[in-house]
Amino acid sequence: MEAYTGFAEVYDVFQDNVPYEEWCAYVTGLLAEYGVSDGLILDMGCGTGSLTELLAKAGYDMIGIDNSGEMLQIAMNKSRDSGLDILYLQQDMREFELYGTVRAVVSICDSMNYIMEYGDLVQVFRLVNNYLDPKGVFIFDLNTEYKYREMLADYTFAEDREESSFIWNNFYDEEDKVNEYDLTLFVKEGELYRKFEETHYQRAYSLEEIKQAIGEAGMEFVAAYDACTHHPARDDSERIYVVAREMGK
Repeated sequence: MEAYTGFAEVYDVFQDNVPYEEWCAYVTGLLAEYGVSDGLILDMGCGTGSLTELLAKAGYDMIGIDNSGEMLQIAMNKSRDSGLDILYLQQDMREFELYGTVRAVVSICDSMNYIMEYGDLVQVFRLVNNYLDPKGVFIFDLNTEYKYREMLADYTFAEDREESSFIWNNFYDEEDKVNEYDLTLFVKEGELYRKFEETHYQRAYSLEEIKQAIGEAGMEFVAAYDACTHHPARDDSERIYVVAREMGK
């Protein structure tokens, strides 16, 4: 089943504990550090646009792409309500197209983990490289093998809210490095609750695989940080941020 269909309706409800402001401050700090303090930026895998809006408020001209029409509709409604001029496009990261180049590309909240094949990951990176300005910057995060193996594993998570609830059954295949989570959602409609079921798949990539893919795509690997710090990524990092740079096409 296509991911983020039923869940799109309540995504922001269950993400209310995500520190988007902190993430935005961290990302804008990295962007400035690597020479991008203004200009046009692509948010790849933007979802409902929470981070996209914060980056727009920070002064960047924003484009957001996502493969989920349901998520993008929510993002567009939010930007209209807030009066922000953001271009949203429904596109697959593996074959996205822009009208020109951008100063930077960001992809936050483990969107890269949804790329299931290494060859597709290289293709995404090649497209990013193609649409970056000379010396443009690519910043993205990843859930790590450690997180899938030690923190998610074969566990079940659940959360109950007044308007909606979910059950998350997680399964991690260490051999194939594939994380599967089956979501059962209950969304209140009037006096009753509608049930949605979705299955999501994510792939764990080692840092060495990421470095290799960046190189194959023609970019320069710059750094890998433990999330929201300037400390190098560790073996027990749960999330890492990777910085790459366009090196001439």
